[in-house]
Amino acid sequence: MTDEVAGQDFWTELRKTTQARIGLGRTGNSLPTRQVLEIASAHAAARDAVHEPLNVELFAETVRGVGIGEPLHIRSAAATREEYLRRPDLGRIPAESSQVPHTPADIGFVLADGLSPVALAKHGTALLTELVAQLRDRYTLAPPVIATQARVALGDHIAELAGFGTVLVIIGERPGLSVADSLGIYLTHAPRAGRTDADRNCISNIHPPEGLGYREAARVAAGLVTGARELGRSGVHLKDTSRGTALTPPE
Repeated sequence: MTDEVAGQDFWTELRKTTQARIGLGRTGNSLPTRQVLEIASAHAAARDAVHEPLNVELFAETVRGVGIGEPLHIRSAAATREEYLRRPDLGRIPAESSQVPHTPADIGFVLADGLSPVALAKHGTALLTELVAQLRDRYTLAPPVIATQARVALGDHIAELAGFGTVLVIIGERPGLSVADSLGIYLTHAPRAGRTDADRNCISNIHPPEGLGYREAARVAAGLVTGARELGRSGVHLKDTSRGTALTPPE
């Protein structure tokens, strides 16, 4: 076996363990054409994930099937996608026309498009279903809120107005060249306007089958909810201790 073939076999096996681009090879001083085209394709997919709008009506129909009430649609103060990308501050506050009814509950869910509406459309309903299965026997759950042109902090405004004890913001994460459809869950206990990232706990990289599965993410979130309500706060004071045990089998 030549050194070149042995090297190819070595990288082939390693690539099975990661989504990272490793062992890309070389043609002269450049990458091989195949790798250049794959990177260009991944970059295009990431851009599309950012700019493709969420089909709210279609998404609301699937969320309605979870069975925790009629979804409410809330928009941020960013009027367009372009303004949303240029003005992150506007994505953190609700539009003046948004009306948030007072629906007090132990737990509220905000399903936000974030920087990857594609991720929310693909994974949001299945993840919400698992979260509801983990939490509904122990807590009261509010009807879900779908938020568009949304940043994480928009959930604090919604939760304060609605009267949620704890809010879980399910949001599309910033796409990269390896993953364009990843979700994150941001948990804030006693949410209110002005909370910072230090007051939240994050579960990221949710995009089965390559990333974290829905059931495992929901299990971790449920553990954090329990801890937050016992401690009376979330964020840097709350630690995830669930990973001391073996993870459940991949979905």
